[in-house]
Amino acid sequence: MTRARSTLHSLGWFISTWLPPALGVFVICGESTEAMGAAHTSHFLRPIFEHFFGPISDAAWSLFHHILRKSGHFCGYGTLSLLWLRAWHRTLHASLPSLDNTNLDFRAGAIAIVSTFVVACSDEYHQTFLPGRQGLFSDALLDTAGAVTFHLLLLLALQLRRRKA
Repeated sequence: MTRARSTLHSLGWFISTWLPPALGVFVICGESTEAMGAAHTSHFLRPIFEHFFGPISDAAWSLFHHILRKSGHFCGYGTLSLLWLRAWHRTLHASLPSLDNTNLDFRAGAIAIVSTFVVACSDEYHQTFLPGRQGLFSDALLDTAGAVTFHLLLLLALQLRRRKA
């Protein structure tokens, strides 16, 4: 058995590689409940907001709350996608050691974005069965846009780091 293959069979390696995205999906499952719907989150977020920033009108709060929730989608799924990226990158590197870095990075990134899209679509579909929640394909697209954006920001950060070195 080659070293790459034995690495893939190491329990510690597997846990350190796949536990982070699994935990990310677990968090999303917890947020995809009736209790985390807009009607419920508004009840505990608004008092926190008003404690720090003072009273806000119902119309202004409604808009702010909507933007806050959509930003949560965008950033949460962007973060999940980076967890997928790391896991897929490590797995592809261990299983295909002859793959050059450019192909490895591209494949891992593409699979990570598709993984994020699948979780987002599954989450939205699940929400169609919950009272007070609605599954929207536009939310799945927003989630995927977060994934793509976070990948692009990572690429930009890596490029800037390489230029400084």
